[in-house]
Amino acid sequence: HVQLVESGGGLVQPGGSLRLSCAASEFTFSSYTMNWVRQAPGKTREGLACIEKDSSTSYADSVKGRFTFSVDNAKSTLFLQMNSLEPADTANYYCAADGPCGYLITYLRAADFVWWGQGTQVTVS
Repeated sequence: HVQLVESGGGLVQPGGSLRLSCAASEFTFSSYTMNWVRQAPGKTREGLACIEKDSSTSYADSVKGRFTFSVDNAKSTLFLQMNSLEPADTANYYCAADGPCGYLITYLRAADFVWWGQGTQVTVS
């Protein structure tokens, strides 16, 4: 069955970097729009970046120039390279698939995507 599993979160100082991974099973990335989404305590979900079926990549303004979304199809893994991290980036980070480009939606719902990972916590402090 389809499974998305994130890893790579942790505690990092402001200005530092992390690389998140999302390993997929029973999944073909090119068949779906793939997203990274985050949710901080007490805040709504925020779409960060998406890769569409044509492999075009786009980013929310809040992370543009700092975060990079990439795909390794051979390893069935998505990556989110996060640089110049700020305390405001503290959140639980999720990969999500089969839906829109999430950052274009103001109030992102769980139902906007068919598949979600379990999340990985990023703390910038």
